[in-house]
Amino acid sequence: MEIILKQDVAGLGYKNDTVKVKPGYGRNYLIPTGVAIIANDSNKRLIAENIRQAAHKAAKLKQDAEALAAKIGELVVEIGTKAGESGKIFGAVTAVQVAEILKAKGFEVDRKKVHFKEQPKQLGTYVVTLDLHKEVKHTINVNVVAE
Repeated sequence: MEIILKQDVAGLGYKNDTVKVKPGYGRNYLIPTGVAIIANDSNKRLIAENIRQAAHKAAKLKQDAEALAAKIGELVVEIGTKAGESGKIFGAVTAVQVAEILKAKGFEVDRKKVHFKEQPKQLGTYVVTLDLHKEVKHTINVNVVAE
């Protein structure tokens, strides 16, 4: 079943993308919740017109995301957490903590746009990907240290 996404869906696609999904997922979840519409000819024409009108706005958003990525640069975020003598941390280091630290440093990044390449379980340095835009992804290092 082909559908057109009306908003970003993690692991599936971005707004205005035409994607194929299993019929049950589309009919029972995506369409009733308003996340997607069926990809028929009239809806495809409507989405094409919306995309054409929003092209200028999208270029501005991409430019802003690139500027934010350049401003962040090679930033290293340091997060303090409780840890045992062997270096194993208690609890977890989450995307929320990274987003809060970035916000404190003056960079507005949504917690849903922060993705760990490997979930921190020990003290050390980890790579985090910031999904700033559909085409702009930026990586930073997160240093997990003991408090």
